[in-house]
Amino acid sequence: MSSILGRMVSGSLWLSGARAITNALGFVSTIVLARLLLPADFGLVALGATVLAIITAVTEMSLSQALVHHPDPREDHFHTAWTLSAARGLLLALLMCVAARPLVWIYDEPRLELVIYAFAASVLIGGLGNPRQIMLTKELIFWQQFMLNVVGRLATVFTSIMVAIVWQSYWALIAGVIAGQVITTVLTYFVLPFRPRLGLKHAGELWSFSVWLTLGQAINTINWRFDQLLVGNILGKAALGFYSVGDNLAQMPTREATAPLTGTLFPALARIAHDPDRLRHAYHRAQALITFVALPVGIGFALVAKPLVLVAMGEKWLPAVPVIQALSAVFALITLGSMVQPLAMAKGHTKQLFRRDLQMFCIRLPIIIGGTVLFGLPGLIYSRVITGLLAAAVNMWLVRQLIRLSITDQVLANGRSLIAGAAMAAAVLWLQHALDTPAASVGWDQILAIAASVATGAVVYPGVAFGLWFMRGRPAGPESEALKIPAMIRGRRGDPEIGQKA
Repeated sequence: MSSILGRMVSGSLWLSGARAITNALGFVSTIVLARLLLPADFGLVALGATVLAIITAVTEMSLSQALVHHPDPREDHFHTAWTLSAARGLLLALLMCVAARPLVWIYDEPRLELVIYAFAASVLIGGLGNPRQIMLTKELIFWQQFMLNVVGRLATVFTSIMVAIVWQSYWALIAGVIAGQVITTVLTYFVLPFRPRLGLKHAGELWSFSVWLTLGQAINTINWRFDQLLVGNILGKAALGFYSVGDNLAQMPTREATAPLTGTLFPALARIAHDPDRLRHAYHRAQALITFVALPVGIGFALVAKPLVLVAMGEKWLPAVPVIQALSAVFALITLGSMVQPLAMAKGHTKQLFRRDLQMFCIRLPIIIGGTVLFGLPGLIYSRVITGLLAAAVNMWLVRQLIRLSITDQVLANGRSLIAGAAMAAAVLWLQHALDTPAASVGWDQILAIAASVATGAVVYPGVAFGLWFMRGRPAGPESEALKIPAMIRGRRGDPEIGQKA
């Protein structure tokens, strides 16, 4: 267990660095582009991106996960994976080209046709990536992801900003996506050399693992992307721009703070899936630590959303603030059960993930449609909060089925974190009320409010969490795991195994 946890920490360091850099680049890019482009521009591109996400999910084959799960993939497995991926990319590009004209008619937006064609070219390029580089992930080695993520994001951000400065057109967003895709695909062949050839020898073997993931991904993406199509059709492109940008910003803090750990969880759990006790213990520890990290950043971002938007993006983006406030907190809370995905994949129970996704589709879609049609954007926000909390409950129930870890035990493992998060929120809200910053002022008042709120949260959350931990006699929990990480980092710096395998 200590060896695997050490590898997870080492991998998390690489992913943390990549996430820190790409997060900063993405945030800067969003701020710059938000000032250069209009909300309707973001809404137009969001329509194309949503169509791409849905069509991609419907044909997703989860080949990387199948290779990680396979005990000993051979060269023919990689040729099969490359052939399937390339064929899928070509099929996706053709489907998007066929769908372009009908979508123009549905949304009454002539510019959408060329946007769809551009995204079709992007997905075709992405299908040609090197599947062999996943072997490093299988061995819990993640330097390649650092390079791919950082260089790809640099290409995306640089291209988008340059095109926006010169032309101030929505094509800046699309050009950035294509540039990042081209650079990332080319770099995969420098990570681990591979000369692909056509072959389908192991197609059935890989498909047997990934078929349920594919079906689940299709249902899940339609479920979670349908709201953007709905907003674009009912409320207009400007509202979709506010919603899509707010949604993306709301996801960012929790995603970037926890991704270094969640990215290592599937390959780590897959290595011990044969041992139920170790698997249960490892999941319990990892989940509690992830929520311990997610709560302060997710709730904290919600608390500073309004002054941050005013300072960074300007008053024209204020309608995005309620989206950020509600969803940022929800994204942090749903980490209570969201780690069920790598857990079920590690055990090979992908069919149960599909059943979960189908259940959430039947529950979520009517709530989202009803909330949006009846109450507009505020109704959609409340619907997202309700369905997010329901999803967390369903995920925790599935964890109970997979490893016999009761829902009560799952909640209690995060009890101190939840109390500390509530205390932090109360303290920051009281401070903001005391400061009484003018709602629409842009300048040093808002910057002071942000700085004071962040400082208060940084003191209150760990103070309450560790205070409760000491009062309970320092039991095993996320606090003790967090204190072990610096020692693990020092211990892994000189690990020769990492250098040899990298």
